[in-house]
Amino acid sequence: MPFFVSAEPQALSAAASTLQSLGAATTASNAAAATTTTEIAPPAADEVSLMLAAFFSSHGQQYQAHASQGAAGHQELVQSLLTSSSAYASTEAVNRESL
Repeated sequence: MPFFVSAEPQALSAAASTLQSLGAATTASNAAAATTTTEIAPPAADEVSLMLAAFFSSHGQQYQAHASQGAAGHQELVQSLLTSSSAYASTEAVNRESL
């Protein structure tokens, strides 16, 4: 049984553009929050306050690391959509010429 693939190159490009904008906004938000989430000042000078500030700062640093990895994966998805859009458009152009 033959299988057919139907793709709209313009839709793929539009999706990539939308995702690129969302990714840029998310990256900017993460960057804006980086200092306040990774460098938490202890509320007092006692040992418990110092430990809690270090604990929460560590979580903020872990979040930033994971957010960075997520942004890289997101960028790969955007690039894949753009590459696919171009490939489908090229294939359609070749198919039209052969008819």
